[in-house]
Amino acid sequence: MEGLPISPWTVFLYALLTAVATGLGALPFLFTRGITRRHLGLANAAAAGLMVAASFGLIYEGVNYSLGRTLVGVGLGLLFILLAHRYLEGREVNLGDLKGLDARKALMIVGIMTLHSFAEGVGVGVAFGGGEALGVFITLAIAVHNIPEGLAISLVLVPRGVSVLGAALWSVFSSLPQPLMAVPAYLFVEAFQPFLPVGLGLAAGAMIWMAVAELLPDALKEAEAEGVATVLTLSVALMVAFQILIGG
Repeated sequence: MEGLPISPWTVFLYALLTAVATGLGALPFLFTRGITRRHLGLANAAAAGLMVAASFGLIYEGVNYSLGRTLVGVGLGLLFILLAHRYLEGREVNLGDLKGLDARKALMIVGIMTLHSFAEGVGVGVAFGGGEALGVFITLAIAVHNIPEGLAISLVLVPRGVSVLGAALWSVFSSLPQPLMAVPAYLFVEAFQPFLPVGLGLAAGAMIWMAVAELLPDALKEAEAEGVATVLTLSVALMVAFQILIGG
């Protein structure tokens, strides 16, 4: 495609930066020692709070493009996660050293975050279609935003026995669709832009369901309700504040 002021290779490298940034979310676990059942419950609450806040951020972003397509995406996300949950339920799932229920939960959260990354990759590509300055700003905003998303993944994986390095690698893996989708979205902005709000809504619907149906019940089994509610509230508030700050 002639006349593009920015190389597709440059777009790919910027988007790859957003994927690598996701792995930084595992770093806090380098400084923790020994995770009790209560810590596991509170970690689930924190992950749920981060995911709920991120979901509403995605919906808000999608509504800026199209309310109708965003809501269609939310419905598709809900349908997707229900079908995935029913498919995995009762099946033998192994994810590294994880087995059974822990493996299914880990697989679902990594899968949801990977799904979410497709929409963010399109967002990076569409942004570069509007100029290099906008593309770089959106890339850096998504990269910073991906760190707490990597933390949400790590909060589920590490307490269940995955190593810090393993959690970081799974986090990066979940964001690999970003560089893969950014380049075609940049080259064909007009074709991809109408699907962006659908993708954002789809990721949001799946994340909300996962937080409420899986992570919160697990949190309440392992920790007291007061602690779960406190951690959930604080994680939602911090994530919302974080999104507003990086959004300028």
